[in-house]
Amino acid sequence: MSVQIDARGPRWSALFTTFVLAIALITSSVWLIAFQAVVFAIGALRGPQFTPYAYIFKKVIKPRLKSQAALEDVRPPQFSQAVGLIFALVAIIGSATGAGGVFTVAVGFALAAAFLNAAFNFCLGCQMYLLILRAAK
Repeated sequence: MSVQIDARGPRWSALFTTFVLAIALITSSVWLIAFQAVVFAIGALRGPQFTPYAYIFKKVIKPRLKSQAALEDVRPPQFSQAVGLIFALVAIIGSATGAGGVFTVAVGFALAAAFLNAAFNFCLGCQMYLLILRAAK
């Protein structure tokens, strides 16, 4: 059996990620993208429940929530974190090589995915994971 996490945590983390990525896009800040890449790396390698955003959710947000936690398999959100990490790394490479357009597009795609999760509870990376899983069968 796989690890189960509170499904509200990744959605809240997506909200935080949306703000970080939006500010990075507006300011063209490679430092913010590098920070977000570290967050994505933690989520991809250890699990989204170990990111700094998840820590804030567990300590500050979750105790104030009235509804019962809905549990979900950690693997789709963890895969989603890996996809975010790839986009963040592409943005960093784009910035380092002077390809501002690559930076903008990579951050824009990551921002769009984070926004979809935060605003509409639609995890694009999770859906990709499920499609890949079905295709592998």
